[in-house]
Amino acid sequence: MNHPSPASADTAVPAVIALGETMVLVTPHDATRLADADDVRLTIGGAESNVAAHVAALGQRAAWVSALGDDVLGHRVHRTVTGQGVDTRWVRFAPDAPTGVYFKDPGHGVHYYRAGSAASRMSPESVAEVPFEDAEIVHVSGITPALSASCAALIDSVIDRVTTAGRGSLSFDANHRAALWPASVAAPVLLDLANRSDIVFVGLDEAETLWGCRTADEVRALVAAPSHLIVKDGDVGATEFSAADTVFVPAIRTEVVEAVGAGDAFAAGWLAAKLHGRPPEERLQAGHRRAHLVLQSTEDVPVTAVE
Repeated sequence: MNHPSPASADTAVPAVIALGETMVLVTPHDATRLADADDVRLTIGGAESNVAAHVAALGQRAAWVSALGDDVLGHRVHRTVTGQGVDTRWVRFAPDAPTGVYFKDPGHGVHYYRAGSAASRMSPESVAEVPFEDAEIVHVSGITPALSASCAALIDSVIDRVTTAGRGSLSFDANHRAALWPASVAAPVLLDLANRSDIVFVGLDEAETLWGCRTADEVRALVAAPSHLIVKDGDVGATEFSAADTVFVPAIRTEVVEAVGAGDAFAAGWLAAKLHGRPPEERLQAGHRRAHLVLQSTEDVPVTAVE
């Protein structure tokens, strides 16, 4: 049986509800290879909780939905995300499954230990009580359907629930993770999910890997259904496609410390600006500003990034 996390005193539905796995991250203190490191840091990492934390820092109410092991690492993740100002009332603790862990090997990628994690066991039934239908924006990513068959069914269910209710928007970040599934398997699944969503974020590099698209216009031709498609082209800039217009805003020149988490920050900046009723140019600028903060830090959600 899964046990709920402590409930929030505020029962109102947050503007943004983000759904996905967050894990404990073990990383060397410096650029030393994992095989040679003596000192490491214990932090957390998760695309969807990152988005929720950034949205909260930008002054909008945000919740994160997931499952964690009922273990010391799970409670650490929960405490950290809650401390970022995120509503965690719908996080569940599983006594019979662990919290996922991954290790960063500087310059050589990451190593995941998430198979069989509490989050990978999530299903449509496990989030039945979460009021996705009442949020202004529900945010999911292409990471979750790669975790397990039940997680794939979960994302299908949540998209159907939000779409059927017709009150809020479904935000989807492609977030292809080659370590979880190869492009040949991920490509058709992520394309289908993107075309069932209202707001889609995708990097031009991953669109080329997944679907062979070399320009933002080619991505739009393939991902034609969303009312807002945002194609990010690294340090070049980002393009937003909508029924009304196509808008490009260049990226902010940045001395990059680490790129991890910048995409989540961009999505959060854009979503927060959308909730504030900002026009396309300002939404893209808000995304770039948020990504700029993260690119200059080793943290996914810098402590100084509250606005």
